[in-house]
Amino acid sequence: MAFATQQSLPAVFMRGGTSKALMFHLRDLPTDRAAWSPIFLAAIGSPDPYARQLNGMGGGVSSLSKVCVIGPSTRDDADLDYTFAQVLVNESRVDYSGNCGNMSSAVGPFALDEGLLPHLSTTTGEVCVRIHNTNTKKIIHARFPAQQGRAVVAGAQVIPGVSGAGAAVRLEFLSPGGATTGQLLPTGRVCDSIDVPGLGTIDVSMIDAANACVFVRANDLGFIGTEMPDVIEQRVDVMQTLAAIRASASVAMGITPDIAAARAKTAVPFVGFVSAPQQATTLDGAMISADDADLTVRMLSNGQPHRALPLTASLCTAVAAALEGSIVQQLCARSPEVQRESGLRLAMPSGVLTVGAEVERHAQGWHATRGTFYRTARRLFDGRVYF
Repeated sequence: MAFATQQSLPAVFMRGGTSKALMFHLRDLPTDRAAWSPIFLAAIGSPDPYARQLNGMGGGVSSLSKVCVIGPSTRDDADLDYTFAQVLVNESRVDYSGNCGNMSSAVGPFALDEGLLPHLSTTTGEVCVRIHNTNTKKIIHARFPAQQGRAVVAGAQVIPGVSGAGAAVRLEFLSPGGATTGQLLPTGRVCDSIDVPGLGTIDVSMIDAANACVFVRANDLGFIGTEMPDVIEQRVDVMQTLAAIRASASVAMGITPDIAAARAKTAVPFVGFVSAPQQATTLDGAMISADDADLTVRMLSNGQPHRALPLTASLCTAVAAALEGSIVQQLCARSPEVQRESGLRLAMPSGVLTVGAEVERHAQGWHATRGTFYRTARRLFDGRVYF
C-alpha cells in the first residue's frame, strides 16, 4: 500500500500584536507565485468546514489564519519587502489584497533575528526597519529595541487582547491613504448614502487608509454598539446585512466591478459599526467607562467579528475621525486637534486601543500623512512546517 509523503519548508511561527502567522523567507518559496496558495492552505489547515483548522497551524479565526513572506527590498526607500496572505478558514482561498497591521509588527524583529539586516547585525539600542508592504505598495517604519543585533522581547508594553507585556514595537505607516483603491476618499466624499439589497438606503463613510473600510452607525443596524463578537455572529440577519453593506461599498469604492465579485473578495473593505463612547464590559470582564474612550468600535473582516481591532482598520478609523463630516467624526468624543496631540482611544471587545493619525486638508482635499501605534511581537517557534 502506497502512502503519500509530506513536504516541508523552513518557517517561523510568530505572534504580532493580536494575530499569529507563519513567516516564510521569499527564497524558500517557489518562484512561481501561483504555487504559493496551495502551500499556505495546506500548512494553515484550510479549508475547514469545522472552522478549527486542527489539521494545520491556523486557529479557526481570521486573526490566526495568516502567512507573511519576507524578502529583499525592491525599493530604495525600504530594507525589506513584506507580502501578507490572509488564508480563509472555511474556503480554499488565499487573499493577497490587503495588509495586516498586527503582523506588520513582527516583520522587523523576524528580519533582524534571521540576519536579513546586516547593517544592524551588531546594534544595541533602538533600530528602525523600513518595510515595503507589497500588498498596498506602502512603506511602514518599525522601531523597536535590539541587543547585539537581536530583537528584544521583554518590556513593559501591554496591548489589549494579549496577556503579559513585551518590548514595544512602534509602527509608523507613511502616507497610508489609498492603500487599496489609490484614493483616501474613493468616492470623493466623507459620507455617502448607498443602496443595500434587503436593507434600503443607509449612510456610510467609505475611507481608504492602510486598508479600505466602510463605517456605519451601530444604531442604524439596531445595535447599541457594545455587543460582543459572539452575539454579533449569532445574529444571522445582522451578519447578512453587514455582508451586503460590505459588498455594496466594495463596488462603490471601485474595489470590485459588481456585487458578485465583491462577495468573492472578502478581505477588503473591512466593515465596522461605530457608536459614541459608553460603558461596556470587555472579554476579560473588565469595565470600560464612557470617559475611558473616544469612540466605540466593532469591526468585521472575512465574515468574522474581531475580538480585538485589526490595526490597519484602527488606523483607518483614526483617519476617518479626523475627517470633518464623516460618520466616525460625528460620533467621536475627541476633536481632531486633541486626537492629533494625544491619539484616538478606541473601545473594542478586548479593551481600549490608542492610535494616532496625522491628517491635513489642502486645496486639493484631505491627505493622511502618517498613522502610528504600538504593538508587541514574539517568536513562538522555528523549524519546518509540513504540508
